[in-house]
Amino acid sequence: MTRMAARTAALISLGLITIAFVGPFLWVVLASLQPHANLIAKPTFEFSLENFRTVLTWETVYQPVINSIIISGTTAVLTVVVAGLAAYPLSRYKLRFKRHFMLTLLFTTGLPVTAIMVPVYSMFFRFNLYGSIPAMVLFLAASALPFAIWMMKNFMDGVPVSLEEAAWVDGAGWVQSLLRVVMPLMAPGVAVVAIFVFVGQWGNFFVPFVLLDTPEKQPAAVTIYTFFSQYGQVAYGELAAFSIIYTAPAVVLYVAVNKYLAGSFSFAGSVKG
Repeated sequence: MTRMAARTAALISLGLITIAFVGPFLWVVLASLQPHANLIAKPTFEFSLENFRTVLTWETVYQPVINSIIISGTTAVLTVVVAGLAAYPLSRYKLRFKRHFMLTLLFTTGLPVTAIMVPVYSMFFRFNLYGSIPAMVLFLAASALPFAIWMMKNFMDGVPVSLEEAAWVDGAGWVQSLLRVVMPLMAPGVAVVAIFVFVGQWGNFFVPFVLLDTPEKQPAAVTIYTFFSQYGQVAYGELAAFSIIYTAPAVVLYVAVNKYLAGSFSFAGSVKG
């Protein structure tokens, strides 16, 4: 009876969580297909693609999505490269202050980016970097590095050192062993870190809104703000259509690398006896 009660409680909890996620998703789908959608979207037989035709313009969708792909993709690649190089000595060498450094990384992961935006905004103005996408990408990568290094180090710990030792015997250096032995074996971990950073920056609204000066440079996360007028009116139908288009690239990326996320480290047979 205790096991049955626990299973029933788990099913009820999962059902409530599913409803909490499915409800807003159904509203977005219904509102995007209704020509005169409002805050309360109801199932009707009146469907139209007018909302999609309205938002599918260069200024509203194409340019912001391209900016988001460039900003999020560049930040993810830069973060993965730097995090891999930083995690390697933390995983392979016995450093004197490694524990203190790891605790510092863990502490910095809990610091909100919004808490430091005022000095960052001032620094960007002082060095004439306001409105610079490369400078903002460097800041985004720096803010994502602590958690990325922490995750990358844990994944790298799962790769046996004996595999690198075999490569060292064959004359490989630490760079070659990292690129040809460690990174291929921890491909699922690299994919997890890359997706974590990409999705995090894809939905980042506050940093681009503060550090970029023109709409031509702003990503799609900031473009959502344009559907809210200064008089409190909201274009719900267009907002719902834009939301579906906006989330599509992140979903496609997740599906594309799903096999890496579902994979596991396989070391059996890697070292001959």
